[in-house]
Amino acid sequence: MRPCAFDCIVVEGADQLLAFTFPGQGSQRHGMGSSWVDHPSFELVEQASEAVGRDVAHLLLGMDQESLTSTENAQLATFVLSLVILDATERLGITPTMCAGHSLGEYSALVASGALSFDDGVRLVNERGLAMKDAATKSSGTMMAILGLDDDSAEAACMRAEGDVWIANFNAPGQIVIAGAPDDLLRAAEIAKELGAKRVMSFPVGGAFHTPYMAPARDLLRKALAGVSFREPDPPVVANVDARIHEDPDEWPGLLSAQLCSPVRWHQSLQTLYESGVRTFVELGAGAVLTGLVKRSISQGITALNVATPEELEALVDVIAGTEAASVRELERTAGFVMTERLIVAPATGPFRPASDLIEAAPTLSRAAATRGVISLGVGDLVGWAGEIEIRSPFAGELQGIIVLAGERVVTGQPVAWLRTTQESAMSIKES
Repeated sequence: MRPCAFDCIVVEGADQLLAFTFPGQGSQRHGMGSSWVDHPSFELVEQASEAVGRDVAHLLLGMDQESLTSTENAQLATFVLSLVILDATERLGITPTMCAGHSLGEYSALVASGALSFDDGVRLVNERGLAMKDAATKSSGTMMAILGLDDDSAEAACMRAEGDVWIANFNAPGQIVIAGAPDDLLRAAEIAKELGAKRVMSFPVGGAFHTPYMAPARDLLRKALAGVSFREPDPPVVANVDARIHEDPDEWPGLLSAQLCSPVRWHQSLQTLYESGVRTFVELGAGAVLTGLVKRSISQGITALNVATPEELEALVDVIAGTEAASVRELERTAGFVMTERLIVAPATGPFRPASDLIEAAPTLSRAAATRGVISLGVGDLVGWAGEIEIRSPFAGELQGIIVLAGERVVTGQPVAWLRTTQESAMSIKES
């Protein structure tokens, strides 16, 4: 993954934080990567294929739905597509202040936060999918959804069934998934109806995920996790297991291992994000399941949308721009000056090289650059090169950051720097 330090489009005003969420297994569909084939971010698919020795492009473009639904295929395809969409989003300068992922999506969130490298994430997800498939073949477990019942009553139904049946997902208030042995599931479902459940639905899956039936997969995953280095998540990630933020990288191997046999506390995780100030929830990946769960879990005062195609990425830019504009208008009203954000984009494709006097500002304003004071640019000032083509600023203002790394390949139209201009507003001039 390309690092992206550009945060000017992250909505960070009071009650305006932005979170990226990432879907898990079940969101896959035939041809789900087709709309991204011509996008520069699709190059990650080849990188993923090399990392695990599998044809990931075939998973995303040509595999039939039945084969794609198999656990080892669904997980890898879903993960890689989410990371393609993440990369495309970062290329536009949009980054989150928090992340979370549902089950498999937790791995996507950790890569998005920098806690895991892309290659390590791909390898772990591949191992996880294979291990879970193998564990599922050793039991006859499956899953069911219970609708219209509160968490405590759903847990009570599982306990009263007195068998191999457990809560697997707390997806939203009144939307819970249970998993276990088929006969025990049916017994728990009948008890749930007696306790007031409005509906019980069975759905075809390859195993009882997030239950003790996944213990064999947990043992295999631990070995894979032992060979991977974790870094501190930045931005922070909310964990499935306890719906809490974990910033210590040493905690994540244990959390990912425990996740296989523990329920996904998703609506509790959404509540953690909300209580931390998140008001904009953006789901990156195939489908819109998590977007719907946000709307069920948090009824008001939020914006929730999904990005599964390049067209939906354009819609995200419009939404973020509108939110950012509202924050700027409020700042103008209270502070009496106009702030204008400007992106400087590459006029050509090629490796990026910053101008010599801006090297310390890449990939963002470093501490060394900050100690020298404000870096100002005028119209036509050199920012750097894309290949052999000069990148010059079409605006005048204060440089807020270089948002790509020296040597990184940029494409035509890709943002490379962020500029801020300020001027007294007409109202302030008149009042003076």
